[in-house]
Amino acid sequence: MTERIANRKKESTHAIKTGLPPGRMVYVGKESSAQVRITVIDYNGEKFAEKEIDNVQECFAFKDTDTISWINIDGVHHTNIVERIGEGFNIHPLFMEDIVNTQQRPKVEEGKGYTFIVFKMLDYNIKKKSVEVEQLSLIVGNNYVLSFQENIGDIFDSVRNRLRNPDSRIRRYGTDYLAYALMDKVIDNYFIIMEKLGERVEEIEDDAMSRQDTRFIHDISRLRRELILLRKTIWPLREVINTLLRGEVKEIKSESLLFFRDLYDHTVQVIDTIESYRDTLASVLDVNFSVQSFRMNDVMKVLTIISTIFIPLTFIVGVYGMNFDNLPELHWKYGYLLIMFIMASIAAGMIYYFRKKKWM
Repeated sequence: MTERIANRKKESTHAIKTGLPPGRMVYVGKESSAQVRITVIDYNGEKFAEKEIDNVQECFAFKDTDTISWINIDGVHHTNIVERIGEGFNIHPLFMEDIVNTQQRPKVEEGKGYTFIVFKMLDYNIKKKSVEVEQLSLIVGNNYVLSFQENIGDIFDSVRNRLRNPDSRIRRYGTDYLAYALMDKVIDNYFIIMEKLGERVEEIEDDAMSRQDTRFIHDISRLRRELILLRKTIWPLREVINTLLRGEVKEIKSESLLFFRDLYDHTVQVIDTIESYRDTLASVLDVNFSVQSFRMNDVMKVLTIISTIFIPLTFIVGVYGMNFDNLPELHWKYGYLLIMFIMASIAAGMIYYFRKKKWM
């Protein structure tokens, strides 16, 4: 029996699955009403066929063929469909559980006659100016690759176009190269995301000296949170590729290791870029706080100077404001003008002194 539980903001993944037996199919992710779409590309050096499947049972015919089959499943929220595919291809229930748990940490595991790989795809929402994360799970067998995506629509059109070309390298290689091509496309897209984030980092750098509002601090904090999310998303992928490079995974042939080594280098480069952006934002935040402190000191200095100038003036006014009959110059014709002249002279003298000391 399977069940579908949408992800809740106030309830963690562990809370949702607490008390359930291992292997229980529980969907953890964004709620969706879309239908599951299954597409198949079946090919070898000479043959090519591409179609969309309506019945899950049709997928099982591609399990033991002399061609290579890429079976792509868009939508893992219908756990009954995912479970039927897993049963048809003899996939371990624990791996199927990880597929429908869209908060799964990237990893690679070996099964009986297949390799299970899970990692994250990234997309940049231009309107919201935010990074969106989608989980991608691969089951790499001897003559098939199952790919499970959360939503309909992906970044693999270029891979499909290469498969349609009879002269392309991907048509002559096995499932390990197909898995590499999919992972390579995902990692290449990471660089596009990094460029978008880099533009935002540059904008924040340019505004560091001029913007002192709380919105600016909010923008920095939001971008830092996104970078932390990307680091958590991409950092484990380096270990996944490193595991594939060790040559211990049967489905990854020795002639494909060079390609996976290139993936490893690209992943490290993306991680270095993320760390660089994080350091830059930390520096920008320090600069912004320093500018705010400097401006605050300027304001306090001006206010202090004004207060200092008015201290002796307030004293004089206080003395002549006392209600005594016998105050000097109280009834003198030019007494008011003299006091005002003395007060103005004191203020001018203090301003001259402050300027000479370069305090203002």
